Amino acid sequence: MRYIDYSDFKLKNSAVCLGKFDGLHIGHRELIEYAVSMKKYGLEAVIFTFLMNPRLLKNTEDFSQIYTEEEKRAMIEDAGADILLSYPFDIAMFSMEPECFVKNILIDKLDTKHLIVGTDFKFGHNRVGDVSLLQEMSIKYGFVVHAFDKVHYLEKAVSSTRIRACLREGKIEEANQMLGSPYCIAGKVLHGRKLGRTLGIPTINIVPEEVKLLPPNGVYASKTWIAGTAFEGISNIGVKPTVGAEKKRLIETYIFDYSGDLYGEELKVSLYTFERPEKKYDSIDELKDQMKLDIEFGRNYFNV
Repeated sequence: MRYIDYSDFKLKNSAVCLGKFDGLHIGHRELIEYAVSMKKYGLEAVIFTFLMNPRLLKNTEDFSQIYTEEEKRAMIEDAGADILLSYPFDIAMFSMEPECFVKNILIDKLDTKHLIVGTDFKFGHNRVGDVSLLQEMSIKYGFVVHAFDKVHYLEKAVSSTRIRACLREGKIEEANQMLGSPYCIAGKVLHGRKLGRTLGIPTINIVPEEVKLLPPNGVYASKTWIAGTAFEGISNIGVKPTVGAEKKRLIETYIFDYSGDLYGEELKVSLYTFERPEKKYDSIDELKDQMKLDIEFGRNYFNV
């Protein structure tokens, strides 16, 4: 998959899936899968999304990312797309009239033959562009618009806003249902204090990007993906208050039945369910006893 993160590009014969895709939830996946299906007609499956500028957002909280740019890139590549185009959402894009966006971007730069969007898609200056305008302009420029309705879960529309609320409340199972796969955190394994190794419970540490939206601090049943294989375990999100609080929140994971050296590796940790909040213990022995209980919880959850 080609990745383009700037505005200097020129493509041909494109099936373009257009949206923010900040959550890559089951609704987004439906659109992406349809774009990928157009490859059988000789079109390139192009996922067009935006590099958001928080200064241009009315609510900066919306800039917290369920999935970071790198995480989205990996997931979209796995979905079979040919090109991921992350267009900078700058002042020029913010103030661009919708007709100009269609002519200058979708037609002149992307050579769009099929356009895939959600029925609630808005674009252009003051968000005045919508599906009706796209359908009008498709006649003029000769492309086909495919508009998909919202997907629902528990009788409510699935949205990134709803998923963010679930994650902030620690409702991992509900968030995972709407995401279509377990919420994950990706990053490089860094050296920690190595306390877990001295306790006989070696762990790995990943520091998420600052823009990453994290669920509440605490312990979760998790799986870590290593060379394409998922290993069950438990993960703690937080600052390790018992052994001297970290400056940044990190995810510390104990992987069941794995003993290899993972320092420096880029890994993905998926969360499945919340067990308990993070807590400061009075002693290392008390912490170790609790970790053993956490491990028992994780093994029972995964039945391993």
